[in-house]
Amino acid sequence: MNIYLIGLLAYSALLMTVGIVISRRIKTASDFLVAGRRLGPGLIFTTFLAANLGAGSTVGATGLGYRLGLSAWWWVGSASIGTFVLATMLGPRLWEIAQRYSLHTMGDFLEWRYGRAVKAVIAVLLWLGTLAILAGQLIAISWILNVVIGLPKWAGCAIGGAVAIVYCSAGGLVAAAFVNIVELTVTMSGLLLAVPFALSGVGGWGHLAQTVSSSSSAPLLSITGIGLKPILAYVAILVPSFIVSPGLVQKLYGARDQKTVRLGVGLNSLAQAGFAIVPALLGLCALAAFPHLNNPELALPTVMMKLLPKWLGIWGLASIFSAELSATDAILFMLSTSLTVDLYKTFVNPQVADRSLLSVSRIAAVMSGVMGVILAILLPSVIAAVKIFYGLLAVSLFAPVVLGLYWKGATWRAALASIAGAVGVTLTVSRFTRGEGLWLLSPQAIGIGAAFVILVVTSKIFSAANERE
Repeated sequence: MNIYLIGLLAYSALLMTVGIVISRRIKTASDFLVAGRRLGPGLIFTTFLAANLGAGSTVGATGLGYRLGLSAWWWVGSASIGTFVLATMLGPRLWEIAQRYSLHTMGDFLEWRYGRAVKAVIAVLLWLGTLAILAGQLIAISWILNVVIGLPKWAGCAIGGAVAIVYCSAGGLVAAAFVNIVELTVTMSGLLLAVPFALSGVGGWGHLAQTVSSSSSAPLLSITGIGLKPILAYVAILVPSFIVSPGLVQKLYGARDQKTVRLGVGLNSLAQAGFAIVPALLGLCALAAFPHLNNPELALPTVMMKLLPKWLGIWGLASIFSAELSATDAILFMLSTSLTVDLYKTFVNPQVADRSLLSVSRIAAVMSGVMGVILAILLPSVIAAVKIFYGLLAVSLFAPVVLGLYWKGATWRAALASIAGAVGVTLTVSRFTRGEGLWLLSPQAIGIGAAFVILVVTSKIFSAANERE
């Protein structure tokens, strides 16, 4: 049997075992959903970073490095900026509100601030979008297995989904937090070790720079080589998304106090910013060594198998497999809790008993995982899947959350108008500009701006109408 496959199978068995063992500690829905609000800075840091270093940050970002060079930094780097804002500004305030009012999800916050109608609309929109990012993680896993043993995409997606479903549906946030410690250790050590060995494999930095410069006229060795407009497009999609991501906010709710939020999430932001250069460098190494890959998203697993010593290649493949699984469980957890709390408990069975809610949470995790596998088989690439989620998240949720936290004048009618208007503007601009946007602004940036304008103006109009009445 393929030694790389043996390593991945053994590692998958370890993760599932940890999840099942931890599940014995889960007694209530609160334990499952927010870990009883008892996670310290270390666990918040690891569960955040493990969730953030997923398919887009590894396989997808290395594919961008293969095509764009060092400018690929902005994919993960933009996420780190958003996470820093969450750590220092919105996060502590969101935690305080969640603690005071026993909130478990971002949807709970929206219901508390605006009412059930806004919660329902956002829950449905983001549930559909989140399926796309879950699919992206599973696609990345399938690319790894394709390079290792030639496994078809559909089979790789099914295997990755099965592993994540087992340990996420068993133990919820507690299991994810402890499994993430294992995953993060493997991920960071494998990818960080891969950089010097990969550079050595292509003859060192000098030879790499000469090779890629002679093979392409694009400024691949400049962190701003892609130009201002593409950089701003990444910023517009990823910064807001990592500020208001429901999955990250729910992990934040599991912190034991506000200081833990600032420290744990803040350290995560710094780690993301430093890590952002790793996939860009590995992408350049892949370009220098394998300049004719048909699929750029095969760059990372190809480097691990063909450019590194076998012992490190096994570890490296486990590291990216680990990264995809760690993000998969975060997304699967977000999907299941959205179904359970934001939709089932709110609209179907408000008086559901705690033990029954726990059972529903686990069933929802399994259902969401199966649907994610199906979508992964249909979508073409990691980045295509991830952009669907981040674009929808930033456009629909950023303005209602930010203004809901800091402006008392925001109303529920205005929030609904903002969501509908922002999505409509984004789709219209994208359609008529073929996704290019206007001037330096991407369709998503224009949609976010429209969301703020619509929410403020509409709130003023409804407030004036109420005063006249």
